[in-house]
Amino acid sequence: MTEHLSAAPIGKPTSYSRVTLSKIMTAVDVNLYGTVHGGVLMKFVDDVAGAAAARHSGGTAVTAAIDEIVFSEAVRVGDLVHAHAQVNWTGQTSMEVGVRVVAERWDSAEDAAVRVATAYLVFVGVDVGGAPRMVRPVLPETAEDERRYKEAEIRRAHRLARRRAIQAHREG
Repeated sequence: MTEHLSAAPIGKPTSYSRVTLSKIMTAVDVNLYGTVHGGVLMKFVDDVAGAAAARHSGGTAVTAAIDEIVFSEAVRVGDLVHAHAQVNWTGQTSMEVGVRVVAERWDSAEDAAVRVATAYLVFVGVDVGGAPRMVRPVLPETAEDERRYKEAEIRRAHRLARRRAIQAHREG
C-alpha cells in the first residue's frame, strides 16, 4: 500500500527563472513629449516578469502587485530596449520578481547600454480555477542572489506592515 504524501515542491536555482525580452521602440510607443510612454515600459516590465514567474513556478502566475518601479532615464524612438527579470524570493504561493530595463541608444550603438528602469513585482501562482497554488522555492546561487533574496524579504515585510497599518486605521 502506497501513501501519497504532499511533499513540498523541489526548489529551482535563481538562474532557472531568468528571462530577457528585447524590443525596438517605435513611434507608436511615444508620449506627447516624444519619449517612450511610461505605460509602454510598464507593460514590457509586466510581460518579462510574468514570463520569469511562470517559468519558475512551472505554470500560470498572475501579477498581484507592482511593489516599485523607478524610471531613471528616458527611452527614445529607435532605442533597443532589453528587460531582464528573475525571481528574487518565493513564499508559499507568491514570488517577487526583479526587473532591470536597459536601452541601447540607436544613435550611439557602440556605447554601453543605459539603465532606464528597475521594478519589483509580486506574482501569485494559480491553478486552472484561479486559486492560489504552491510555488517551488527559489534557491539563490550567488552572493548577489542572496542580497536580492534578503532585500525582497524586507520589501515583503514593509508591504505587510503597510497593509496592517491601513487596516488598523480603517477599523479605528
